Amino acid sequence: FAPLLWPFVVRMEVTHDSDGMWSDINKVLCRTSPLAEGFVPDKDCSGPAHKALEEPILVIGAGGLGCELLKDLSLMGFKNIEVIDMDSIDLSNLNRQFLFREKDVGAMKAEVAARFVNERVTEVKVIPHTCRIQEKNPDFYKKFKLIVCGLDNIDARRWMNSLVVSLVEETASGDPDISTLIPLVDGGTEGFKGHVRVIFPTVTACFECMLETFPPQITFPECTIANTPRSPQHCVSWAQRLAWRKEKPFGDKEINGDDEEHVQWLFEKATQRAAEFNITGVTFKLTKGVIKNIIPAIASTNAVVSAMCANEAFKIATECSLALDDFTMYNGGASGYSHTTTFEKKASCIVCGNSSTVLTRKGDTKLSEIITYLREYPDYQFKKPSLRCGRKSLYMLSPPDLEEKLRKNLEKPLSELFESGSEILISDPALHDAFLFLTINFEE
Repeated sequence: FAPLLWPFVVRMEVTHDSDGMWSDINKVLCRTSPLAEGFVPDKDCSGPAHKALEEPILVIGAGGLGCELLKDLSLMGFKNIEVIDMDSIDLSNLNRQFLFREKDVGAMKAEVAARFVNERVTEVKVIPHTCRIQEKNPDFYKKFKLIVCGLDNIDARRWMNSLVVSLVEETASGDPDISTLIPLVDGGTEGFKGHVRVIFPTVTACFECMLETFPPQITFPECTIANTPRSPQHCVSWAQRLAWRKEKPFGDKEINGDDEEHVQWLFEKATQRAAEFNITGVTFKLTKGVIKNIIPAIASTNAVVSAMCANEAFKIATECSLALDDFTMYNGGASGYSHTTTFEKKASCIVCGNSSTVLTRKGDTKLSEIITYLREYPDYQFKKPSLRCGRKSLYMLSPPDLEEKLRKNLEKPLSELFESGSEILISDPALHDAFLFLTINFEE
């Protein structure tokens, strides 16, 4: 398909002859397919399969993978695309995010990317949104035929997955209403490696079902960064986790890795810390990399993974072939290797399965130990869990006044907070509208 052609990067000239422009697409949609039972080929460009490409779709992320996705999807016939990204363009983006130029540095990625594609492919309409995905309400997402993710972190994927699952309505018989289902195509890259997963919410395994397959993020022990730092990364982590919390340079604001003032403050603190312990190597670039957990990106990996994502989006939208079932990985390190596997739905998944579970602990176990368990257990990996027992709040991270009031509960034994067999309701900002119901029994 044309989307795989790199000349787009330099000079993507698009013919205005509709028949010529979409001739490759017509060869797929106007022929029968042995891999799509029930698919009726279109007789011309006004058929149902072609019309399906006019339905609105959403691209999340306009970075390295997002730029490739916008290019691929626009050249595969999708005519109504919306893109959402909260980041601005940095000079370091220009080596691989080819929709941007040096004059665009400082501008919002979504706006520049949308303008670039709209100017080059006049048959396509791309609408930008410059905000966090959490700032849009569910009604915004309901209008899309499918969603393609080019995200760079697990937390955003978890939130998006939880959202699309929550949007699926039930029929009178209790089965999922397929008409309310929004397929999710998720792509990701890391160096020479990448993946594509296709999620049909409530029907196939969701992202949360696969959560335990991700290795824990590398962190440094607090005692090390506080007392015996040995590397520039330790110094940056000290500034990020300890100095920021103690000095509150910007009030109660959390660290924003895209805010130059935040990064500059952390860089200066890390530099001072490094000087105290005769450590060299702290740079502004390193500081930003540690804060945002930046992994080197490779343009060719983005291109391959984006092509696979666009291919799946095309198959799902037009129903011209079977969709991926349901996960494939790519490794371009040694040569080129890919492998496809199917994940099973997890019955105990807190998003798409039975979100009730039982935990047995001693009555003198502290509440803080339960929170640590919720953060570290592979099936949960909560970030900032809040706990309630009936109408009683055990611990809530927001608002700050309530967190301060409930902080004393962290060191209290469970037996002092509730009775054995009580059901605890647990929520987390990583999940849009999903809760864990945890029944805690005390050991006798």
